[in-house]
Amino acid sequence: MVNYIVSGLERSGTSMMMQILLKGGMKVAYDTKRKPDEHNPRGYFELEGGKIINRLMEGTFPMEQYDDMVIKVTAYGIKYLPKNRRYKVIYMLRDLDEIMASMSKMIGEKLSKEDRIAFEHLNNLALKILKERGIEYITVNYNDVVKNPRAEIERVNEFLGGVLDVDSAVKAVDPKLYRNRKEVKK
Repeated sequence: MVNYIVSGLERSGTSMMMQILLKGGMKVAYDTKRKPDEHNPRGYFELEGGKIINRLMEGTFPMEQYDDMVIKVTAYGIKYLPKNRRYKVIYMLRDLDEIMASMSKMIGEKLSKEDRIAFEHLNNLALKILKERGIEYITVNYNDVVKNPRAEIERVNEFLGGVLDVDSAVKAVDPKLYRNRKEVKK
């Protein structure tokens, strides 16, 4: 048995990846406690309104109930994944300036340089933990998925062992939802 995890910093494309996997035919575990909104019009695709981290920290999250299913665990929760289980993690990456802009819009206030440093540290820490624990993972760049969904989804599909219907999965990617783009200086 394996637990499939979609992870990354908040606003890095984790919800988009959950939709890709769902459309591609995987069993995706989520509930509707956190409703779609202007920031994620298609929904967040998470369990317990994203609060499973608290249960992971307490050791009370029943990971075994999600064998062979995909769940979303943001970067902070990676260090609390129960040991002695097999995981395959899809870790989403996105330009930190874009993440900061998206988060700022979401919370209604500008984030600081210290916040950016903290997010960069959290990203690096989560990837380090995956490596140190020997957890199978792949990094997927949000921007690359939007620019070339088929190639990126085929890469994810290979990592997952060829279980996705790639044609259907590609339909989950909507470039119109790529907002908060980093401005390229000319």
